[in-house]
Amino acid sequence: MAFVIAQFKVAFFLKILLCLAVVQTCKGYHDYLKYPFIRPATSMARSPLNQTYDYIIVGGGTAGCPLAATLSRNFTVLLLERGGSPYGNLNVSLMQNFHIGLTDMTPGAAAEMFISTDGVINSRGRVLGGGSSINAGFYTRASPRFVRQAGWDGALVNESFPWIERRIVHWPKLAPWQAAFRDGLLEAGVSPFNGFTYDHIYGTKVGGTLFDRRGIRSTAADLLLSGDHENLDVIIRASVQKILFRRPKGKGKPRAVGVIFRDENKREYKAHAKGEVIVTAGAIGSPQLLMLSGIGPLSELKKWKIPVVLRQELVGKGMADNPMNSIFIPTKKPVEMSLIQTVGITKKGSYIEASSGFGSTNDSIHCNHGIMSAEIGQISTIPPKQRTLDAIHEYRKRKRDIPVETFMGGFLLAKIMGPLSTGHLSLSGKDVEQMPEVTFNYFQHPRDLRRCVNGVRTMEQIVRSKRFAEFTQDNEYTMKMLLNMSVKANINFIPKNSNDTSSLEQFCRDSVTTIWHYHGGCQMNKVVDSHYRVMGVHGLRVVDGSTFLSSPGTNPQATVMMLGRYVGVKMLRGRLGRRAGV
Repeated sequence: MAFVIAQFKVAFFLKILLCLAVVQTCKGYHDYLKYPFIRPATSMARSPLNQTYDYIIVGGGTAGCPLAATLSRNFTVLLLERGGSPYGNLNVSLMQNFHIGLTDMTPGAAAEMFISTDGVINSRGRVLGGGSSINAGFYTRASPRFVRQAGWDGALVNESFPWIERRIVHWPKLAPWQAAFRDGLLEAGVSPFNGFTYDHIYGTKVGGTLFDRRGIRSTAADLLLSGDHENLDVIIRASVQKILFRRPKGKGKPRAVGVIFRDENKREYKAHAKGEVIVTAGAIGSPQLLMLSGIGPLSELKKWKIPVVLRQELVGKGMADNPMNSIFIPTKKPVEMSLIQTVGITKKGSYIEASSGFGSTNDSIHCNHGIMSAEIGQISTIPPKQRTLDAIHEYRKRKRDIPVETFMGGFLLAKIMGPLSTGHLSLSGKDVEQMPEVTFNYFQHPRDLRRCVNGVRTMEQIVRSKRFAEFTQDNEYTMKMLLNMSVKANINFIPKNSNDTSSLEQFCRDSVTTIWHYHGGCQMNKVVDSHYRVMGVHGLRVVDGSTFLSSPGTNPQATVMMLGRYVGVKMLRGRLGRRAGV
């Protein structure tokens, strides 16, 4: 009995130390105290909210958080997020836990896995902060050309980006792998070197990051601190089931007047909007919610017996994802961990990035590494169409036997700009918790395939550069290792014949993965107008990456966060003019 008590005391003491460490070293529960306006949906059974708000925002992600903070400066706002809080979640807060968080499939995890019909494993945020809470943290702005094509006010864009950057963005301390990658890019002709910059410029640059020098992540959720807390209610683990509409007696358009949402115990609540309902649920969630609410293709609504509010055939169309391919570079010794810090923006339609240092002898990390990441996971030697949930579970078992040297090194990642290939999203059921079926049609457009081939060839040039010799025995050794690594690894390291274009094209198709930049489904001038109002109804907007025709910059999160701020300011100035004070 004394031994059991002693064990309990030791365990309790260790837990206290861990909690103190969390408070001191990551955002954790210390920062949670700053957010008294955040509460779980289950608390509403005991303490109901106000039932009517000026604005209801559905989705507390990269666009929803800055939008809510901005609108709350002058109006009452209810922000509903289906996931939990990022605070106190070390898989969100710590850079070293990036892959653990991304591959966590336990209930309530911050990332939710889905597999497209193409067979590519993907993830979406299910947490306050959205994708900014689970991604690799890289921050870079959209190009001026993208801004012009979107029809945005350039002056306001240039005000909105810094609003984000002052609050949550940092300049990285360049890791050794990233410095070598920078030099390798320049040696491969991806020039000039543009230094540290947020701007989208051809050549090689170092961008911003959401991780500080200690490896602690900031997220879009932190932007909520800029709101007026007296006007802002944030409800987490609140799953919005549908948007409510009021139909006019005459021939006028239906008006969005509120939402129905559920807590974790399936209790339903209603909230009403005096002004507008704004959907910021992302490229998967926004078109899905519109369909479930009666706005979508007629065949889809009829199939699921959803009452038609508005026939809109383009909801769920134009879905796209930037295809990504990678190669692994084994090193003589372990390298420091780094996520995306440096990028090569080529003139041949591809972007080149790098990451490193995910090796571990810990079984749980060793087993899960990269399963749903942009690096060597995706059960890569299995063609995409055969990447099923059963195959993933089997792969997890096999990965325990992969030699540890397989993970001692780093990765080069090539993704294409655009892309030009598009697909669609359709419902898989009437419950919002049922993941829709998504098809991206990777490499359907021949130009996307050509861009991939160019990117893979650029990566090979970097692998052969003098700078990477510091990490490897020599070029011949590296190439031999890449081509002859243990069969147990079951990984595509590099194309077998890079001089043959058809071989490279097949490599692109067989080893395609995602880097989580999917977009479309509620595109501008197709589903929403230039003010992000859903065409054909009143009182409803969609403000997120689902409205994009292509992915902005090399990495979209900066632009999506900017969009939330941008639209919020536009709305306030439209209603209040100079009195808006933003």
